[in-house]
Order: sequence, then structure tokens, then C-alpha cells
Amino acid sequence: MHDPGKILLDVALAVALGGDCLADVGTLRAEPAVFGPVASDPTVSRLIDTLAASGEKALRAIRAARAEVRERVWRLADRQEPNAGGQVTVDLDGVLVIAHSDKEDAAPTWKRTYGHHPLMGFVDHGPGGTGEPVAALLRPGNAGSNTAADHITAAQLALVQLPKKYRRGRRTLLRTDSAGGTHDFVAWLAQPGRWLSYSVGMGITDAIHSRVLQIPASASAWTPAVEADGEVRDGAWVAELTGDVLDGWPKGMRLIVRKERPHPGAQLRLTDTDGMRLTCFATNTVNRPIAELELRHRLRARAEDRIRAARATGLRNLPLHRTAQNRIWLEIVQLALDLLAWMPMLALTGKARLWEPRRLRLRLFTAAGQLVTTGRRRILRLARHWPWTRHITTALDRLALLPKPG
Repeated sequence: MHDPGKILLDVALAVALGGDCLADVGTLRAEPAVFGPVASDPTVSRLIDTLAASGEKALRAIRAARAEVRERVWRLADRQEPNAGGQVTVDLDGVLVIAHSDKEDAAPTWKRTYGHHPLMGFVDHGPGGTGEPVAALLRPGNAGSNTAADHITAAQLALVQLPKKYRRGRRTLLRTDSAGGTHDFVAWLAQPGRWLSYSVGMGITDAIHSRVLQIPASASAWTPAVEADGEVRDGAWVAELTGDVLDGWPKGMRLIVRKERPHPGAQLRLTDTDGMRLTCFATNTVNRPIAELELRHRLRARAEDRIRAARATGLRNLPLHRTAQNRIWLEIVQLALDLLAWMPMLALTGKARLWEPRRLRLRLFTAAGQLVTTGRRRILRLARHWPWTRHITTALDRLALLPKPG
């Protein structure tokens, strides 16, 4: 008999190593000295079917286990944990997953492709790390980008994955692009008792556009935008909008607009003004310069890196036919991404903590090694000439110093 948790973890580990279907667990089965007993393909398939048939009960169990481990990993990470700066940042963003065959709930997408449109959430590790998934809501390909109910559900899934002290309060920041800029979602974020911080992209409506036109072009009315290193961003300025443009939105919401010279070849939109590209976002953060808040929102672009990593880790396609099965697959993908985020957080140092899945596989996971048993000792021999052997041995040493679970 194989433990269901071990089977699920083996599949996630196969995905973390580059697999994209259930059968890729065979790569682990080929190395029993390393991975122990690994279930057969029929056993794996039966487990996925059983979990899919259990519906929300199975999903809640998997998510609860991930949340429990996440809290422990963050505690072990100490200064490297995602909340080391006193705030946890969660980015919500949609992902298009192409279907090359007819699958349940696959539908035409807004990009004229065919497949699914899951909404995902990622914790941003900041400039010194990568990120980890905390939500994945599977949706049909024709699901709307700015559906408030889906954003609320994804945010709820994300918050449950965080340690309890970050599930409400200003220490948790939720960022979205303009798809999250709806009245219902912002009102949910600002609801009394929840008090989450938010930085939500907003579409340029006629009211916002008219208010921007009323801002004087003088230097005193616009503040230069800044880069992450504190230098002024060339050709970009920010200003805060006030007045009736905020009517109907939650109390305390601030509206900040940026105008920027478009990049060469970029097409201007009807809402752009005087040859400047306009973007806008809303936030409830106070007592910070608007240029700093705009930079914080612009760094939401790191979510695109997390999506790229997810596509390289089992999200290139959904390999199963039924939606219930693919919901389990999404949990497996998230677990694989968790492993690829937690290992660098706990074991790697310096720039190696920024390596994405493909680079981790090329430099660390594919390194040639030999297990040698002598007496009662098991020794791992690595090629001395491999350029990243030192990274591997250092990582193993750091992991060996961690307290054993239990």
C-alpha cells in the first residue's frame, strides 16, 4: 500500500523536476535509492480520480497541508522569509492555459486561443528572491478578466495560505492589474474588520481622463516617478487625483495616475493625452510619497515572472480531461512551485536564490552524482568539475542544519 500523501508528493516532485503529466512520476520510480518506493502509473491515476471525486473536501485537505508547511518554512527562513520587511505582498493575475484537445470547460479566450483561464495568486519574495503560489482558481477560457466574484474567491484562497497573523490587517498587501479595479472587489478588500492593504490597477474612465486634463502641466503638479534604486525614472511623472472622481468608492481610497512617454513603436490609446501613456491605480496606503507607491505598484510586474515559472512547471497545459481532475492537477502544480520556492529560500544564497525553475534544473537537479553505501553510511559523490557543485554541497549543508520536522 502506498500512502496517498507520498503519491501526491512524488507527482509534485516529478513536476518540479520538469514533468508535465502524471506518467512522468516514472523518473522517480527509476531511482528507488533516492526517492524510495514510488507508486505505479495505474495507482497514481486511481488516486487522482479518487481525489477528484471527493471535490472540495480533497482540495481543502491539500491546501491545509500546504498552509501548515508554509508557516513552518517561513519560520525557518528567518530573515529570508517573504514577510521579513514587515509586510506580505500577494499578487493576483490571470493565466491563459492553451488546450490542444477538447477538455471539460475549455473555451475560446479573449486572446482568440482555446483553453482555460485560471486566476492565480503569488506571494512576492521581493528583489532578493522569487515567489510562491497561494491560490489557483480554475476557470473556463471565456471567464471574464474583471469578474469581482472570482477575484474575491482567489483572494480568500490566498489569505488562507498565509500564517494567521497575515490573514487580515494592513501588513498584507494585495496587488492586481486593472482587472481587479471593480467596485465590489475594492469594497471587499476595504471591508471593516478585514483592513487589508491594496494596490489595484484602474482603467482610465472618462471621469479619470477628464480629471487628468485638469491637472496643470507645471512641475509642481506632477512628481517625477522613481526607479527601484531611487533614481528618477526618465520621462515619467505621477499625480494624485481627488474630488468627485472618488465618489462611490470606499472611504480612504487614493487614486494615483502616471503619465509616461511611450516606448518607441508603442501605440497610443484614445485615453492617452498629449502623447503620454496614462496608467492609474488605487490604494489605501497613507503617509508614503506617491512616487514610492507608484513604484510599489509597478513592481507587480514580477507576477509575470511567477507565471512564466508556473508555465515551465506543469502549467503549460492541463493534462487531464475532466475539470475536477485538473483542479487536483493545479494543486500539484502549486505544490511543485512551493518546493521550487522553499528550497532556494532555505538552502541557497546570493544570486542563486533568484534562479527560476529551468535554471535550477539545468544547474542543480541534472548534476551527475553517485550514491555509495559503505558500512552504515551513504555517501553522495558529485563531479568536482561541475560548475555548480559548490552550490549543491552548500545547500545540503544548510539543509542539514535545520531542525527535523516532527
